[in-house]
Amino acid sequence: MLYPQRLSQFTREHADTIAAFLCGLLLLFGWFALHLGALGLAFLLLPAAYVIGGYESAREGLTTLFKEKELDVDLLMIVAAIGAASLGLWRREYHLIIDGAILILIFAISGALEGYAMQQTERSIRSLMSLTPDTARVLLQGREEEIPISQLKVGDEIVVKPGELIPTDGIILSGYSTLNQAAITGESLPVEKTVGTEVFAGTLNGYGALQIKVHKPAQSSLIQRVIRLVEQAQTEAPPSQEFIDRFEKGYAKVIVVAGILLATLPPFLWGWDWETTIYRALTFLVVASPCALMAAIMPTLLSGIANGARQGILFKNGAQLEKIGKVRAIAFDKTGTLTTGQVQVFQVVSASKYTNNDVLKIATSIEASSEHPIGKAIVQAASDLDWVAATEVQALPGQGIVGIAQEQQVIVGNAIFVQQYVTNLPEELREIVQSWEQEGKTVVWVAQEGRGAGEQESSTSATLSDRGAEVMGVIAIADEVRAEAAATITRLKKLGVEQIVMLTGDNEETAHSVAKAVGIDRVYAQLLPEDKLDVIRSLQQQYQTVAMVGDGINDAPALAQASVGIAMGVSGSDVALETADIVLMADRLEKIAVAMHLGRRSQVIVKQNIVVALSFILLLLVGNFLGNINLPIGVIGHEGSTVLVTLSGLRLLK
Repeated sequence: MLYPQRLSQFTREHADTIAAFLCGLLLLFGWFALHLGALGLAFLLLPAAYVIGGYESAREGLTTLFKEKELDVDLLMIVAAIGAASLGLWRREYHLIIDGAILILIFAISGALEGYAMQQTERSIRSLMSLTPDTARVLLQGREEEIPISQLKVGDEIVVKPGELIPTDGIILSGYSTLNQAAITGESLPVEKTVGTEVFAGTLNGYGALQIKVHKPAQSSLIQRVIRLVEQAQTEAPPSQEFIDRFEKGYAKVIVVAGILLATLPPFLWGWDWETTIYRALTFLVVASPCALMAAIMPTLLSGIANGARQGILFKNGAQLEKIGKVRAIAFDKTGTLTTGQVQVFQVVSASKYTNNDVLKIATSIEASSEHPIGKAIVQAASDLDWVAATEVQALPGQGIVGIAQEQQVIVGNAIFVQQYVTNLPEELREIVQSWEQEGKTVVWVAQEGRGAGEQESSTSATLSDRGAEVMGVIAIADEVRAEAAATITRLKKLGVEQIVMLTGDNEETAHSVAKAVGIDRVYAQLLPEDKLDVIRSLQQQYQTVAMVGDGINDAPALAQASVGIAMGVSGSDVALETADIVLMADRLEKIAVAMHLGRRSQVIVKQNIVVALSFILLLLVGNFLGNINLPIGVIGHEGSTVLVTLSGLRLLK
């Protein structure tokens, strides 16, 4: 059954090409028959060429006429061809029948070429849909069993062997490998993955076997969201294309009226004979049709969308590709956008009696029991050190954590919390901490007492200073600024973006520290979601086209308000992804400049295409009025310009 299915699919995809080929063959044989005097055979072959080559155009034209009460270019071509044939039969000038058939043939060839060009664009985009396997290898009661992807449930454990595609998003439970994520995120190099890291459906596993736990429904995976957004992008026409579509409907009516006038008035005004008048009127219907103008926009925008998808930039529709090239101001969220959103240990400074490793090991022994992000960052920083887990750990939210490590009571927390248990904070450490805080870093103090646990009081509220407690050192925690952030801001300024601002709910010190590091001059700090929305509205009043880049739920209102909302695809929340207009699949900020370049390039190509299309129409109209072109030449000029602008639009696929 597979061969007939493939043959059927091939036939559907290449129907225009097959029709054009048969039309050309019949036209050739009909021309020979006509010149050999076999009129009966010629009148059998040539009408067949008309029907086979013009059937699809006639069907679409009549459907538009009767269902939408509108005229379109397809119907005008058929009317011109039939008119030429009728004129040839009436005057017994059979070369006119050949002219009409040539019109049908060239129109069919043009349709086949345009269809091929569009298929190439769509194929580039839809290649995403073949990135996920149909089945997954699930562990059931200790054995592997293949089941359809649609039957996967949250919590299932799946096995992916070397060289296989990841079937759905999940978290690695065991194994180590490198994954090729180029098709999803646009990253050129494989990415290392190990226990605890997230993997995405459609990425290619490298050399290691992985056991993965499904943590979201298969239909909610990143690749499935991409596919849905791509399908949406293909069905939504941008404003410029909608304008051209509206223009075509009115333009077609003008052409018909003008064609009727040209077919009736010249004999009375200029003394033309009726054959010449009707022939030029039919040629006018062909050369004045706006086919090239219709093809000036969508092939370009779809090519830009396909190009972006290959580079990890997902445009939800062509309108956003148009808008991103016009952006004059950009607002960036801080946490998770300009920064990684993952805190880490920036620096450790010990008091004179201790080493940095001493501080880190003691802090880790107690923070290992904590689920707080700061605690996890400290544990991660001590991954290469030997430490012993603490006991009797007690966390005080918003303040710190206490416990017993190596028979000594330990306290880790902020300065106010630690000062409840020690007499003094070392002056040399206070000066360092002050500079850290001015840079926007979070500071954790580490203290311990010097006696055995058996001599300790049971209450954690008793002061450690009474038992000889002292500060061991301090740890600076910071949200890491993305490595590419500063270069991205510089690039955007070079591209001519007039205003770049940062929006954050964080405090002023942290906000200005990050802004200074990446080169942003204007900062709005301590903002609520509605405050971010107000800032975007204010920027729009001044700069009109404004982009917003964010990743969190609190960014969603601003993303929706912005002229162009840009979301981080990996770290971004589902709400942000659904709200945004453009998604950066690999969370790479430098792709914003790439997207802007694609947008500007697409607008240049669209304008070039429109100029070419209108120039061809004008030249052909003048040539027809002066009698310097015949119907086949008019068809070649008209359809040639259509193919030219279509191929021009495909330049963005490179």
